[in-house]
Amino acid sequence: MGRVLVVEDEPAIAELISLHLRHEGHEVRIAEDSASAQRALQEQLPDLVVLDWMLPGEPGVSLPKRWRNEARTKHLPIIMLTAKAQETDKVQGLDAGADDYLTKPFSPAELMARIRALLRRKVPEALESSIEIGQLKLDPSAHRVFHGPAELQLGPTEFRLLRYLMTYPERVHSRAQLLDKVWGDHVFIEERTVDVHIKRLRDALSPAGCAALIETVRGAGYRLNRAAV
Repeated sequence: MGRVLVVEDEPAIAELISLHLRHEGHEVRIAEDSASAQRALQEQLPDLVVLDWMLPGEPGVSLPKRWRNEARTKHLPIIMLTAKAQETDKVQGLDAGADDYLTKPFSPAELMARIRALLRRKVPEALESSIEIGQLKLDPSAHRVFHGPAELQLGPTEFRLLRYLMTYPERVHSRAQLLDKVWGDHVFIEERTVDVHIKRLRDALSPAGCAALIETVRGAGYRLNRAAV
């Protein structure tokens, strides 16, 4: 699914949010203050941020303003959590750059519904119908891959990589393109990282005899070869 950064200084709340996110297949990273959140974004851009208004040191509400003024984070979806329930506070949070606003105490089910809505706008392919090529079937909503009746075990990065390649079969993708589309942001990721995950993906497809599905195009990159399914 997606990568979510949870910026929350209360461990119990951070863990509650993370538990629900992981249950739906998301990768989660937790930051306990604004400085940690900024470092996390510099290392890898998430698909969405759940941001607490009140944080130690620099308040969380100041972060969206900064992120909206930077090209790299300008369109980053942000849901703000806060104990401030006044309408003026909500307006301030939205004006600061948040896409949505939820007051504490909150319903985890409602938070997850809002997260799904924001991610659907940003990466609609994550919630679309299954993709099938030959006997290989990828179900994005359930985060599962099958070859016939047998389920294949893929890590989260390999799943996203396979999903992208299956969405655009026969097209050759360079390492840089794959980093951009699958990782989302590769400021601190080397292009050779793609090779490592391609190998892991082939290993995961091997039990089904589908390793040859992922084809290396010398000097260009990788593609999914329908004929190899």
